[in-house]
Amino acid sequence: MSDTILLIEPLFDRIEARLDADYDTLRLYDPAMRETIEARLPDIRAVVTGGGTGLSPEWIGKLPALGVIAINGVGTDKVDLKLAAERNIYVTTTPDVLTEDVADIGMGLILATLRKIPLGDRLVRSGGWANGGKLGLGQRLRGKRVGVVGLGKIGEALAIRAAAFGMEIGYWNRSPKQAPADWQSFATPAALASWCDVLAVCIAGVPETTAMIDEAVLTELGETGYIVNIGRGSTIDEDALLTALENNTIAGAGLDVFLDEPRINTRFAALDNAVLLPHQGSATEQTRMAMGQLVLDNLSAYFAGKTPPTKV
Repeated sequence: MSDTILLIEPLFDRIEARLDADYDTLRLYDPAMRETIEARLPDIRAVVTGGGTGLSPEWIGKLPALGVIAINGVGTDKVDLKLAAERNIYVTTTPDVLTEDVADIGMGLILATLRKIPLGDRLVRSGGWANGGKLGLGQRLRGKRVGVVGLGKIGEALAIRAAAFGMEIGYWNRSPKQAPADWQSFATPAALASWCDVLAVCIAGVPETTAMIDEAVLTELGETGYIVNIGRGSTIDEDALLTALENNTIAGAGLDVFLDEPRINTRFAALDNAVLLPHQGSATEQTRMAMGQLVLDNLSAYFAGKTPPTKV
């Protein structure tokens, strides 16, 4: 008899096919399976979920046989790690394989925001250009200063891309970090924001980083500064960010992550100085396949009585 797992949200089709072949897969997102899931709660030994969804303490409490929470992503902020440890539940992620694609999205947001690419697209599609409409001037990337908040693997990969565009690199990291000699280190996010033209937020969403990019940091960034977030929505004080964008106390924002996504604050929709993406950092076929393979590897190891290879 196959081991029973609970799939919280859809995965790449080929990965789901593998799950179905190897396990008795119950899908929480399928309304037709709700009654079956309630009856099978004691049988569920593994949960597969996304980094932005996680698994609530209430659901952990409903699953007495749970032994592993396999996250298809790198974020662990939506899982109570202390509770999982107390229950001897493994929590696994899919590190490294999404670094390059997330950094690409970060660089894309810098380009799109400073060069007004979405506004230009709208102007052409609407017929406004044909009727004499003009797109305002953008900003040259070369010579601009990028300040990376969180110089982990993704932050470092973004900095390398920005440097290739002729941008100067500064950074703040929670722990000491060895970096190229021409990358400037700063003591605080506020000091980094004061120095840079583009503040790139790449830091993990953990309690210690909640709302660390606050009104004071945005004030230091100033009316000619831009912010890009490819980390977690929780790292920015979203109300302060919206107010800064609405009042033009910063120049603009490129955002792939938000609080309460996908039902984000409706104030974002009215902003012409913000480029908004639906959490697409890792959304390429190649990366999603590689992430899914790590999920499969972690499940396989756990059910074989081994330690999952990418446990946190």
